[in-house]
Amino acid sequence: MEVMRKKARSRMDFPLTTIDCIISLSSAALVSRQFVEMSRIRIEGYLAAFPKLVGTGKQHTYVETENVRYVYQPIESLYLLLVTNKQSNILEDLETLRLLSKLVPEYCYSLDEEGIGRTAFELIFAFDEVISLGHKENVTVTQVKQYCEMESHEERLHKLVLQSKINETKDVMKRKASEIDKSKIEKNRGEKGGFMSLQSMGSGRIDTGFGSDSGISSTGGTGFGSGSGFGPSPDVDTFSIKSKGRPAASATAPPKGLGMQLGKTQKTNQFLESLKAEGEVIVEDVRPSVGQAKPAAAPLTDPVTLTVEEKINVTLKRDGGVSNFDVQGTLSLQILNQEDAFIQVQIETSGNPAILFKTHPNMNKELFSNENILGLKDPNRPFPTGQGGDGVSLLRWRMQSTDELILPLTINCWPSVSGSETYVNIEYETPAQIDLQNVVISVPLPALREAPNVQEIDGEWRYDSRNSVLEWSVVLIDNSNRSGALEFVVPAADPSAFFPISARFTASRTFSDVKVVNILPLKGGATPKHSQRTLLATETYQVV
Repeated sequence: MEVMRKKARSRMDFPLTTIDCIISLSSAALVSRQFVEMSRIRIEGYLAAFPKLVGTGKQHTYVETENVRYVYQPIESLYLLLVTNKQSNILEDLETLRLLSKLVPEYCYSLDEEGIGRTAFELIFAFDEVISLGHKENVTVTQVKQYCEMESHEERLHKLVLQSKINETKDVMKRKASEIDKSKIEKNRGEKGGFMSLQSMGSGRIDTGFGSDSGISSTGGTGFGSGSGFGPSPDVDTFSIKSKGRPAASATAPPKGLGMQLGKTQKTNQFLESLKAEGEVIVEDVRPSVGQAKPAAAPLTDPVTLTVEEKINVTLKRDGGVSNFDVQGTLSLQILNQEDAFIQVQIETSGNPAILFKTHPNMNKELFSNENILGLKDPNRPFPTGQGGDGVSLLRWRMQSTDELILPLTINCWPSVSGSETYVNIEYETPAQIDLQNVVISVPLPALREAPNVQEIDGEWRYDSRNSVLEWSVVLIDNSNRSGALEFVVPAADPSAFFPISARFTASRTFSDVKVVNILPLKGGATPKHSQRTLLATETYQVV
């Protein structure tokens, strides 16, 4: 019995296997596992000495030195190596090596450096199951794989029960939400006496402006501050409703004796009067006539007026990148008096090689190419005078690119479904070198019974229930608000339902940066007074 104890104690004090690793001929250890405390320098010394000890053309699978024994097996271009002390049983070492050589292909799909590196941790875990404290465990390949996978029937059963509870809870939530919606609809019908509330009809906020207390004001101003009539004209709604309290006041009776009225005016008035009786404050807006769809341009005051206008068409990808970026610009000339028509126009540009300029066929192309001067081929001919609209076009240009850095406005949309709701986060960013005016970002929504729940916004919002669109507006984007965010919540919907997002805006700076430097009179005399109008506007700007 004492002899057996001594043997057992000796077995615990002197581990047989000290290092187990996969090594290449360049002495680079791909995976290494040590089973005794040993310094790193000593381990590296053992591994560095191994390639020098291995001879070519020999059938041995082990090499002995003064202190340790190397037991190895080639695996294609690599070596599976055991470093043991000299007191170990060589037969047990060879059996351990064979078991490890069967495990390595089970975890590595390719027996090269890349394949070993990808499954390094799996190999280390498998080595630990085979060798414990330097001694081989009595296990098989199947048992090692089972131990490493750590499959548990109880855990799998627990996950199934937990998932069934989650599904059951979701079903209960859907039923409760449906019951709440039905009770709201019935309650609103009862309160309105047959009329559905504005929220039930899905109108939510029907603001003509973007959150302003008044209706839409007539904007005769311009996109560049001089009253030229450029810039998009706002859409005008029939009426604007702001919910105030419900004071106890009787409804104002409509005037009598007006005779018969045609159309739907009488029904509309009755509907508005019923709303007034319930305490709603009605602000009626004047619908423009057919001829007032676009505000008229301001009259010209200077003898010579030059207008630089660029239209931008952009299509962005929702995951990033530019599908289409196209800018088309024109330089137009308007002259009031015939005596000021004998002129030439000198301009300067940004010098961007991506912008391609094209002059009018009647212009002197060589003069423009050499000196950036716009003049007629025949200097004795005057420019046309008194043109309506934007005048005569002298110069056109076009720019196309796929560089995201030159975009005047970037829009990111992140819809995420959580339970029975969809949280939508939208943010915009603009570069520091351009200011945008009258920015409106239109987000399509799925069919809703009521307005979306806007939780955070930089700017104003408006919900168009007829087209199911949420419009986010920012009057001016400058250095104070280069970025902004909008967050709203709607019932659960497909993320693709919120695309394509469209935007419209204007700016007083263009990509070409065309500027009129001077007006050159051809028949002497004083230089006529001139002015320049500049506008950048969107035609299509979408995130698809």
